[in-house]
Amino acid sequence: MVKTQFGIKDLENLSNIKAHTIRIWEKRYKLLEPDRTDTNIRKYNIENLKKLLNIAYLYHAGHKISTIASYSQAQIQNLIKENLNVLEAGYMLNVFKSAMLEFDGELFDNTLEKLLEQKNFSEVFAEVLIPLLNEMGVLWHSGTIDPSHEHFISEKIKHTIIKHTNNQTTASPKKDSPSFVLYLPHQEIHEIGLLYANYEILSAGFSTIYLGANTPLESLSHVLKTKSDVIFIAYFTVQPEMDNLEKYIETFQNDVCSNTPCELWIMGPKAPKPLKKISSIRFFNDLKLFKTHLENFSKARF
Repeated sequence: MVKTQFGIKDLENLSNIKAHTIRIWEKRYKLLEPDRTDTNIRKYNIENLKKLLNIAYLYHAGHKISTIASYSQAQIQNLIKENLNVLEAGYMLNVFKSAMLEFDGELFDNTLEKLLEQKNFSEVFAEVLIPLLNEMGVLWHSGTIDPSHEHFISEKIKHTIIKHTNNQTTASPKKDSPSFVLYLPHQEIHEIGLLYANYEILSAGFSTIYLGANTPLESLSHVLKTKSDVIFIAYFTVQPEMDNLEKYIETFQNDVCSNTPCELWIMGPKAPKPLKKISSIRFFNDLKLFKTHLENFSKARF
């Protein structure tokens, strides 16, 4: 069952306002009016949560809580609009949370459209969507949100990346450029990072071969039967297990690139620095580092 009521710890996790502070605000300013169980435990509904997210934005922006408390919800909304000379990432993050909690695809799409009027897609992804995904992971693991909330946001972001990838102006790949082969290892299904890497590579003017999720190592060698200049790109989120990482790299070198020289760029949270430097293997646990390297690679090669 999807959560429609939240405890005070959930509000703390979602708003980044300490539970102790929320209790003080309730007592002193009557900011929220939660229901209570028979044992006097606070229970908050969606409207309580949305109001707190707006209050939290204004509070973190420097407004006094005593002033905010004197305003109606409509006045709070107007104050937010007055403060938004530009669409700030902090507020947009809260709007996306509201869209998530109510499964409101239209709110998600409209908010994203507003952001894209002022920033390019790469900036929006780095400044808002990645922090949103990071928060979703923490909220899901803490039990603050239901898995369905996380799936909803993840799928919206996936579709957004695919849309922007498909909307790119098609250009001929750079002459004598390598083919980038993107894949997720066996039993890995977290695809957002790989989809975004595909977007950036295409934006840089290279061609890609997108293999997607759950790709066994032995399948990669088939690409080399028709492509001689290849850079493989893998995104590691949960697979392979950390104690199997070196073995995975060794198997890749021995089984995939033994006859045809090739490179492997490993991205994602499970892409630590290698214990020993290998010229054909590169690690990127940050998308900014990957993007910078891709730009430098393009300049050096062409």
